[in-house]
Amino acid sequence: MNAQPAGHAASGIATGAPRKVAIICSKGGLDQAYPALILANAARMSGIDCVIFFTFYGLDIVTEKKVDHLHVAMVGNPSSPMPTMLAGLPGMEAFAGNMMRKVMEDLDLPPVREMLEMLDASGCELFGCELALQMMKLTKKDLVPQVKDVITAGDFYEMTDGAQIIFI
Repeated sequence: MNAQPAGHAASGIATGAPRKVAIICSKGGLDQAYPALILANAARMSGIDCVIFFTFYGLDIVTEKKVDHLHVAMVGNPSSPMPTMLAGLPGMEAFAGNMMRKVMEDLDLPPVREMLEMLDASGCELFGCELALQMMKLTKKDLVPQVKDVITAGDFYEMTDGAQIIFI
């Protein structure tokens, strides 16, 4: 007989308590924003409770002055199709960001700001990291209105007890 964790069927799928996912978003590039937001949206569409914790440069994704101007880091990116020498030229990160936005638009994916609005409306909770905000000399007023609160890392662990945690 196979022993299964409490609350799981033989298939490994939870059977009792509601499923929860917590996403830690620590990077603020456009290419790091979409994976977190798409995973959160998929969770909510599947009926899974979801929390996103924005910390360090991930705060750019929810900072009012930056949310519409996220770039794609090209220098030092081993997956970049662009040679490092070319990627380091002024304006290349913005160019790559604009190209990525065009591809996302062609795929009918909404811009980051709209994704944040959709997630908030779906019940996904968005939080900023208190320590990271202090380090970057930001306050909750600097963040988009969809950010529910600014919390500590300890608060995050307390509120996400039992959740699957994804670090991006």
